Amino acid sequence: MKPKLRITLNAPFTLIFSLLCCIATILCVISDDLRRLLFSTHAAPLTDPLMYVRLFTHVLGHSGFPHLIGNLTLILLLGPALEEKYGIPSLLLVVLATALITGVFHNLVFPQTYLLGASGVAFAMIMLTSFAGFKDGEIPLTFILVALLYIGVQIWEGITVQDNISNLTHIIGGLVGSGAGWILNRKPRKLPS
Repeated sequence: MKPKLRITLNAPFTLIFSLLCCIATILCVISDDLRRLLFSTHAAPLTDPLMYVRLFTHVLGHSGFPHLIGNLTLILLLGPALEEKYGIPSLLLVVLATALITGVFHNLVFPQTYLLGASGVAFAMIMLTSFAGFKDGEIPLTFILVALLYIGVQIWEGITVQDNISNLTHIIGGLVGSGAGWILNRKPRKLPS
């Protein structure tokens, strides 16, 4: 008798984050006011309490379903392996750091435009994944190649292509993921006795 196949909840953080992105995107599509109010960051007075909320929630909203699907494809592909290797608290910290840093940079550099979407998170996950084979004192060749391909393309497109894609967010997300990969994979130094 063959065993029955069952669906397992293999990556709770990744799945919950993806579900929140889906809900936020539906709300963004239904209401432009909700998109501006909760799910996109932009320069606002420091007295506006929602400005601080949006620095984190902008990664949940997306401009539409193609934008959402593009980001979730990468997040659902990479997230489970990252959860298994680093654990939920570390991955949550990477996502929160990516949201905050990309939001602050965007608000300072492009104060009049709205930023939303999880592409910075996806790029952080790409770079964090490339550190999977990291050993202290070594830099994985795969990390170098991924950095050249993904971040190099973002720099090139940021200079040469005029579109509504925030290449700066991709680059910063990649840098956050790289920094997290470096920190999370370093072995603690033993103190001399």
